[in-house]
This record gives sequence, C-alpha cells and structure tokens, in this order.
Amino acid sequence: MNTVLTTLNAKYIHTNLAIRCLRAYVEPEHQVHMVEYTIKDPSINIVTDLFKYKPDVIGFSCYIWNIEETIKVIGMIKKINPEVTIILGGPEVSYDITYWLERLQDVDYIVIGEGEETFKQLLTHLKTGEFSLTDIHGVAYRKEQKVIVNPQRNKLNLQESPSPFKFEEDLPHLSKRVTYIETSRGCPFSCQFCLSSIEVGVRYFNKDKVKEDIRFLMQNGAKTIKFVDRTFNISRSYAMEMFQFLIDEHLPGTVFQFEITADIMRPEVIQFLNENAPAGLFRFEIGVQSTNDATNELVMRKQNFQKLTRTVTMVKEGGKIDQHLDLIAGLPDENYDSFKKTFNDVFELRPEELQLGFLKMLRGTGLRIRAEQHDYVYMDHSPYEILKNNVLSFEEISQIKQVEDVLEKYWNDHRMDYTVEYLVTSVFPTPFDFFQEFGMYWDEMGWGRIGHQLEDLFQRLWSFLLNRVDANTSIIHSLMKLDYLRGQKYKPRKPWWDDLLEKEDRGDYYRQLIALPSLLGKNFEELQLTEKDLYKHTVLEVIHFDLNYYLQLGELKEEPSLLLAYFNPKDQNTYLYSVALRKIAEVNV
Repeated sequence: MNTVLTTLNAKYIHTNLAIRCLRAYVEPEHQVHMVEYTIKDPSINIVTDLFKYKPDVIGFSCYIWNIEETIKVIGMIKKINPEVTIILGGPEVSYDITYWLERLQDVDYIVIGEGEETFKQLLTHLKTGEFSLTDIHGVAYRKEQKVIVNPQRNKLNLQESPSPFKFEEDLPHLSKRVTYIETSRGCPFSCQFCLSSIEVGVRYFNKDKVKEDIRFLMQNGAKTIKFVDRTFNISRSYAMEMFQFLIDEHLPGTVFQFEITADIMRPEVIQFLNENAPAGLFRFEIGVQSTNDATNELVMRKQNFQKLTRTVTMVKEGGKIDQHLDLIAGLPDENYDSFKKTFNDVFELRPEELQLGFLKMLRGTGLRIRAEQHDYVYMDHSPYEILKNNVLSFEEISQIKQVEDVLEKYWNDHRMDYTVEYLVTSVFPTPFDFFQEFGMYWDEMGWGRIGHQLEDLFQRLWSFLLNRVDANTSIIHSLMKLDYLRGQKYKPRKPWWDDLLEKEDRGDYYRQLIALPSLLGKNFEELQLTEKDLYKHTVLEVIHFDLNYYLQLGELKEEPSLLLAYFNPKDQNTYLYSVALRKIAEVNV
C-alpha cells in the first residue's frame, strides 16, 4: 500500500511538523512517502507530482491557509483515480466534522485532533483489515451516506514519542528552511479566539530526547528552529533549563524562536538571559492582542499589561533578544478608538516587530460558537476573517487594514527607523495617527496594487509628508537621507532625493577632506582613504542637523552638517561621519 503524507505550506521556507510526527509514529509498520508543496504551486503541478508516487492513500494536513487549495487538489485527484483513499487531518478539519464530510464527498476519512495513533490504526485497517473502523477512536467517515464520528481517543504519551527529525530527505534542506519543534502540547489559558483553549492541560515531551533532537538538527545545519509550544515559559524551571542548554550548546548562526507569555516571566529570568545569552540567539513572539481589560475579560484572557511592559522593556534594554508583538483587531467590545489605544500602548514599547492581525473566527473556538452575542459577520470560507461586529464597522476595519499595510513596510522592515521615530513622536499626535493617515494616503494613491523598489518607499513617504504635514521638512528630509544611506551595503547609483550637492560643491568638500581628514574625526582619519576611494565608495550630502549630537544624545540640534557615508567594500558595512559646515568654514578662514 503506497501511502503519501503531504501538505501545502504558506511559504517554501516553512516545514510541516505534523506530517513528520505522523510518519515517525507509523513507521516501520507502514512505509510512508512525505512531500510538501506551497499554496502558490499550481494545483495541476501538485497533482502531477503526487501521482509519481502511485498512491493508494494520501493524507493531507489541513489549516486555514491551505484548506481551499487542498480541496482543489483533492477534486482533481479523485477525477483521475477515484480509488485513491483521501484522509484529512489538522486543526481546520478537526471541528464541524459533519460539515466537512457532507461538503467534501471526495474525502474518505478525517482524523480528529492529535492524530498519531488514530492514523496508524487507520492505515492498518486499510492495509490488513485488522482494526474495525468502529474500534478506531478519533476517526470520522461515511457509512451509507451517514456521517459517523467516533469518540476521540485519550491523549498520547509524549514521553515515548519517536523523533520526527531523522528523515534523510530533510537533511539537505535544514539550513534553508524553518524547522519547527515542540517540547509540549496544550495551553494553560482559555483565550476564546484560539484553538489551543480547547485542549485542557499541558503535557511535555521527554526533555532528553528534545535536547538530542536539537543537537542533531544543529549538527546537520539547521539555522532557524522555532518552538511551537503555545506558552514556552509556563514552567519557569523547564524554560530555564532549556535556555541554559541552548546557550551552552548552540552552534554559531543558529536562532531559536519561542512563543512566550510575557506577563508571567520573572525579572530574574530576563536578567539571566540579558547576562548570558549571546546576542541574536533567541527571538521572542509575544501575543498582546489587546490592552483593553474589558475585552480581555470577554475572551477569558488573563493579562497584566504592566508586567508585560516590564518584561518587554527589560528584554529590549538587554539588547540581546528581538521581540515580535501581536495585536488582534476585532475582538469583542474593541471599537476603533479602543483599538487605537491598544496600538499606541504597544507601539510605545517599540518592539522590533509589531504584527497587526484581524480576528479569525476559527472553527471550534468559543468566540465562533457565541458569535451572535457580538453580531459578528465573517467570511464563510477560510480564513474566516471578521467583516464587522456590533462595535466595529466594515469601514473601520478597512481603515485599520490601511495601517497594517504601511506598518509592515515602514516599521517592521526597519528601513526608516530614525524618520519614523521622529514622525511618531514630534509630528503626529500618536503613532497610530501617523500610520493611519499615511495608510489612507497610500490607498488613495493606489500604491497598494503595485510593486515597490526601496527608492519608491522613500519617495512615497516624502510625497505624503509634503502633501499632508505642516512640519520641519528639512529635518525630516535629512533623517530620510540618513536612513537611506545607512541601509545600503554598496554605494547607490542614484539616491532617491533630487536636491543633490552640486558637482562643484562636492568636489570642494572632497578636496578639503583629503587635505584635512581629521575634520570627520579620528576614526575617519585612520581609514587613510585615497581620493579614488572617496569618489568610488562614499556619498557626500548636506543634512540640517548635528548628526554626532543626535547619535550620542538622541536629540536633534538644527545645524547644517556635512554627512559622509562610506560603503566599505571589504566588510560591506556602511559607516557614517559628519562635521558641522561652520567648522569647515572656520578651517577655510
């Protein structure tokens, strides 16, 4: 019996942990081929590839991001060969079982919830008939057009689970893709918008086996290892042991990502990480979702934002760990003004990434079950995103989506940190106001429907500011020049701004710097750059503030200065030097 386990990932760099856990559990009794695609792959290409395996059984791992594309693939498979047995599993199909089996007549079985043992017994039934379908817990099927849903089975003993990371075909790809690993299953919290709230209790895998897997992954080239535990730090002693292990045994270039609950993290744990973790080794993902206490109470979410702020601030001050904070627009009783406050509360923490998401009414969640209480209107098909509710109109959701678009491009990608910081603190009333007003302008100009080069992003922000803002544009323009130049690895052929130095003025400045390099400081003087180096590897511009004062104290002092950006061809880093124009004039006198 030829069995294939497959899924459609959102991106090529992602890997699917579920099909690896299933394969590891059913082997060696059942031999399974494992293959992954993406939702961008044409359906016909996926079907063509699957049939190379001459499958008798195909199992699909299903999620909100791939279910509709998966359904298209299944339909084509059954048209080509109706005898192929189709099995679905995963969070998207583990709820509303009757709906799925009535809708999808091409699907033969659905494995519900935690699937390892159920899938194994189902394969045995299909291969040998050893198990009766009625005796296999956690499987659903049709019998004489009637949907049969067997009771779910008891939870797996995770201490005895085999490793899902030892498959030979995975090893060449470890360095190029994200590897997902779990050290526990379940979540201690009851957030009503999340599927994790349905599973009661937290169970742990054998930690010695987990450590062995991590060593194996690193030794075979894995660079990004993401823990999928819903709350990695729910057990402080366990988290500390794992942090210590990863600090002690990590290999250079490896990054570990965790989902943590920030308000339960003790200061001594953060202090330990700040003192001992190498910079860049860890990355934290923190779900804030809302800072509205009434909203959190309605979704049964316990959160102390003051303690969360303490954690995020301590981690940021440590300078070792990047943080990704999540927000959800559309939660109960979170209207436009309330969400604006949530956004500003969280942006005040200046996370390296701020993810703005929109509530999805996932099948099986308490919020979907009680959707009528808040007049939720949402998409019929995945991703079941809300369209409106009793306090948030569709128009307001559309406005918040405008914020999301420019937030991603202008904050999370860190192309213009100095500029955005100035705009949100000194020009606009709040950070949300900047992103909202810019997002509306972006939408009005139709820029959301076209591609963007880096220079385009600078020009479009500048266009918005000239049209909408009454502010010191010379300072803003200078900050934008600074952001642009410091983000380059090589000397740009043509910067995005128009007011370039005249060729004659640039030549005069270069001659002065060649004659007296100490004007730009000792570090620049020690470079001993030749005239050829200056013309080939530097950009010279005038800015309208004292750069050295700004970089040292974080304050803008208006004073015209000469900015030199040196693009070092040896290390591909950019180095910035500056001197006040009055000092150059004084030397000339």
